[in-house]
Amino acid sequence: MSQLSMTSDERQKFLADVHVGVIAVNRDGRAPLAVPIWYGYEPGGQPFVWTGRGSIKERLIRAAGRFSLVAQHEKPPYRYVSVEGPAEFDEAPTADIVRGLAARYLPADEVDPFVEQAYDDNAIIIRMRPEHWLSVDYGQGA
Repeated sequence: MSQLSMTSDERQKFLADVHVGVIAVNRDGRAPLAVPIWYGYEPGGQPFVWTGRGSIKERLIRAAGRFSLVAQHEKPPYRYVSVEGPAEFDEAPTADIVRGLAARYLPADEVDPFVEQAYDDNAIIIRMRPEHWLSVDYGQGA
């Protein structure tokens, strides 16, 4: 392991912190799609994202069968965690799953109005079974 790499526990804790993630997924004839997204994760679990059924993200991930997620800290000491693996689809997520995800990113008084406005029958949760991890922590040894 590189001396800048995080341990398994460190990278899982970092990924569980609140960051706007970036997912990447292959697409034919073009560069991979890479877009920012809210995500959920608890150490030892599966990272997940919420999107709309039929969205470009959902269609490409379904076609590829896998995706990558990266989270980063944008101020020194710079750190990032990247994880990649096969996708699993929850075709009928509850509003509570979406509410929990929104609560990571929004003030408490904005969560319910956001979910009421954004959650509908097209909601889909895409979970990842982590297979490959990369990480760097430029603050190690400082």
